[in-house]
Formats: sequence, structure tokens, C-alpha cells
Amino acid sequence: MGSHHFLLKFFNFLLLSMITITSARFSEKLIEPITAARMEKTTKLHFYFHDKVSEPNATAVRIIGDGPGFGMTVMMDDALTEGPDRGSKVVGRAQGMYSVAAQNDVSLLMVVTYVFLEGSYKGSSISVLGRNHVFDDVREMPIVGGSGVFRLGRGYALAHTVWLDLKTGDATVEYNVTVLHF
Repeated sequence: MGSHHFLLKFFNFLLLSMITITSARFSEKLIEPITAARMEKTTKLHFYFHDKVSEPNATAVRIIGDGPGFGMTVMMDDALTEGPDRGSKVVGRAQGMYSVAAQNDVSLLMVVTYVFLEGSYKGSSISVLGRNHVFDDVREMPIVGGSGVFRLGRGYALAHTVWLDLKTGDATVEYNVTVLHF
């Protein structure tokens, strides 16, 4: 009986030791004081997006689909500029993809990160994930995140097509963006 009692205590000791050793923190509550640096800010951005599908020097390449219809997917690394001309100062890149997501009209699913290369936003980005009904005059897409200055970003992007070549698919789109961030 004594050895059985000893084995039970020894087993419990080992079990508790293992639990203590393997317990790790999955999450931790952070209580940060609300300071001026932690207050939510609103930033408004204005830039132009240049999607160049045609050669030479294409910045957007079809990766899925034979024709321009449903399912066609394009990967892009497009210039963002201060003005509507391609020769305007480049302030960032639009990197991601878009797909034709509607069977009966031209609506794109946009999955894109706008990375900024200039000024106080250099190295920061915002991410857009949403529907772009191309032939509407103004389209609204949600901002679902951000990095750097735009960490925890949320908001919306308004897109307006300035120029579109229906033959090649090349386009210049004006963006007015409102992003809330900390």
C-alpha cells in the first residue's frame, strides 16, 4: 500500500511538472494609457493609379483565364503617382491582383496593397479588399488594414476612371482615400 501511495504522489508530481513546463502564453492583455500618440487619426490621400496591361513595359499581367470574362485574374505592380500623367512623380506602388468576379457585368474583386515610397508615409501601406464595378463613375472599396503609419487602418477608397483604353485595357484611375489609423 505504501509503494502504491508513493507511486501516485510521484506520478502527480511528474504530471504537474509537465504542465508547468509546457504552459506558454497564447495571448496577453495590454492596457495602454490613451495618449495623444494613441488617439485615432484620419488621413486623406489623393493619387493616381496607372494600370498598364499592354506591352511594352506592362505592369499588370494576366495569370488566369484565356479571355476577358469571368474568372480572368491579373497580377499587378502598378505605379501610384501625384498627377494623372504617367510621367508624374511616383509616390507608391499598387501591388496585388484583381479578378473578374461577376458573370454578367464587369465587376472586379480587388486584392491590393498600396505601398507608399515617399514622404512621411514612406514604407507604410494600406490594404484594399472589395468589389470594383469598373464602369460606375465612382466606386467605393473598403480599406481593411494597413502597416507603418497606417497600422490598424480602416476606411474607404473612392476610385474614378480618368482614362481607359478599351482595346488594350490600360487605365488611369484617380483615388481619393480616407483612412483612420492610430
